[in-house]
Amino acid sequence: MRIFVAGATGAVGRPLVAALISAGHSVVGLTRTPAKADTVKRMGADPVVADGLDPLAIRAAVDSARPDVIIHEMTDLAGASDLRHFDRTFANSNRLRTMGTDFLLSAAREAGVKRFIAQSFCGWAFARTGGSVKTETDELDPDPPQELRRTLMAIRYLEQTVTNSSQPEGIALRYGAFYGPGTGMLDQAMIEQIRHRRVPLIGDGGGWWSFVHVEDAAAATVRAVQRGKPGSIYNIVDDDPAQVRDWLPALARMIGAKPPLHVPAWIARLLAGEHVVLMMTQVRGGSNAKAKGELDWRPAHRSWREGFAESLPQAVAQRSAA
Repeated sequence: MRIFVAGATGAVGRPLVAALISAGHSVVGLTRTPAKADTVKRMGADPVVADGLDPLAIRAAVDSARPDVIIHEMTDLAGASDLRHFDRTFANSNRLRTMGTDFLLSAAREAGVKRFIAQSFCGWAFARTGGSVKTETDELDPDPPQELRRTLMAIRYLEQTVTNSSQPEGIALRYGAFYGPGTGMLDQAMIEQIRHRRVPLIGDGGGWWSFVHVEDAAAATVRAVQRGKPGSIYNIVDDDPAQVRDWLPALARMIGAKPPLHVPAWIARLLAGEHVVLMMTQVRGGSNAKAKGELDWRPAHRSWREGFAESLPQAVAQRSAA
């Protein structure tokens, strides 16, 4: 099949292009930055340059590519480590989740695209009640803290818009917290913050997080192209959801840092905001049972414990080379 990857040079886009080509697909890679067109070409895909928030440019790009499938991986997460001002940090990503989704879907319909797959998120968006690990049928947070509301609205919009689409048939993938060499949880900025004890253990550290290696996210996306059921949402996470009080000290040990400082919830609430406290103490993880069953997908990195340990040497080497 001919597959159009929007966001081809992003955290998931890069391994996804490689995985699609390896699976025998022809890939067109969209990037917003002209300087990255050569990168897309070196990856083995046909590059196209357009701004995801420019409807005319997106329409022209999709029309010229004539793909069978569009995969929406567009985000703007560079330097997205300021959790205190969460909605401001993710403002452009939220525009890509809303307007960007609309523009891509409209172009897909005009071009006769058969399937549309979009990146969503599995984690703090779940309701903070009931069990610690949630499925795709569990509700999202009905009353999120103020600082998370715009982002959660954008996530809801993307999922509803995509899964309600029948032409093309839509699928949403809720990826867990990303990691990989120099990516997401192992981004240089995050590693440095943990190394300098700037990421504290807040309250009881009871919040549950689900992780996924970017290569596993890419592999699941290829499976969704081939096997995903129209109108479905899938949690794309590893087998080992973990509480902050487990994964944060473990990551600190792995990078040779001192244990994270402990900050009472009431102090963190004053310094960082209610939303940060909840993300560290109350959020829920996700179950990957549906993705395993319907997509016949298994994460190669079954636990963040082994995955972090495997990826960290490359992340440290990238830091040393910088």
